[in-house]
Amino acid sequence: MSGRTPGPRTFAPNSPARLARLGASRVGIELVGFFRSTDQVFFTFLLPVLFVVVFSTVFSGDLPGPPGRGTVPFAQYFVPGMIAAGVMSAGFAGLAIGIAIEQHDGLLRRLSATPLPRTAYFIGKVGLAITTAVLMVAIILAIGMTFYGVSPPRDAGRWAVFAAVLFLGVGSCSLLGIAYTRLIRSSTAAPAVVQPPYLVLQFISGVFIQYSSVPGWLQAVASVFPLKWMAQGFRYVFLPEWVAAVDYGGSWEIERVLAVLAAWFVGAGLLARLAFRWDRSRG
Repeated sequence: MSGRTPGPRTFAPNSPARLARLGASRVGIELVGFFRSTDQVFFTFLLPVLFVVVFSTVFSGDLPGPPGRGTVPFAQYFVPGMIAAGVMSAGFAGLAIGIAIEQHDGLLRRLSATPLPRTAYFIGKVGLAITTAVLMVAIILAIGMTFYGVSPPRDAGRWAVFAAVLFLGVGSCSLLGIAYTRLIRSSTAAPAVVQPPYLVLQFISGVFIQYSSVPGWLQAVASVFPLKWMAQGFRYVFLPEWVAAVDYGGSWEIERVLAVLAAWFVGAGLLARLAFRWDRSRG
């Protein structure tokens, strides 16, 4: 009886329909894994809420407007910035740390032996980040509207900008987080490598302090990264027009906000494709 020697393992071609199907499946798997970890869920959503409450309590004054234009309470001013920080937390920080742990613990090495394409894996991670970001934004907005006088967008145009900034922001931050894993050399080092740049960007991008108070050279640094543009876009959506004159040199520059975020979305996607490795367990 003659035996047949197995040939090399082959995978089905990665058609768009197959990628979409596998990506949707990965989104479901990622969400189930995330929500099963109750501690992770609790602290993921708790931190932005604490920041909103603490900064709204500490900075209890008003942002003065031009003569005759009234004021904006600092609590209202900081809520859009905290929304932007929450989006970056869900995308960049959350994915960079989580994926680095999976890489260095060997989970992704085992996953790479399956027919799962890299793009489908990315779709799963970005889908998780989008879901987390949307929930986080909803919680922050509910607190802002209930306790701090934040009003919803005034018209359909601002709702459209809100959706575009949210989608481009979480997408670019997620892909940047995937690319950033290349700099993380062990799972235990992941938080220490990820958190410092994330925290620094929050200070210089107008999240924790008024943007016009940031020195010019630090504003130039902040303008290179997505967080500053997300905060600016969300402030356009939720704050009066005159705030741009006080804090952003006279204009919200919404077209530029969307262009920069779109460029980051494309650029971060290319970086993620180049930098991502299934296995980092050997360094």
